[in-house]
Amino acid sequence: MNLDGLIYLIIAIMFGPAILLTIVGFAILKKNKKAAKVLFILAAVYVIISLGICGSMMM
Repeated sequence: MNLDGLIYLIIAIMFGPAILLTIVGFAILKKNKKAAKVLFILAAVYVIISLGICGSMMM
């Protein structure tokens, strides 16, 4: 049984929203530094939490 698609889906859930938040943060960095800082912090927290939850599911 081939479960490669499931692994790719879990990795996309782990890193997808964090990458999106980081890109949006860089896009608005010059206009609003405080909002960009909040987005960077949210991205970091999302990665930490997702690596803990999804990482434990993968093991």
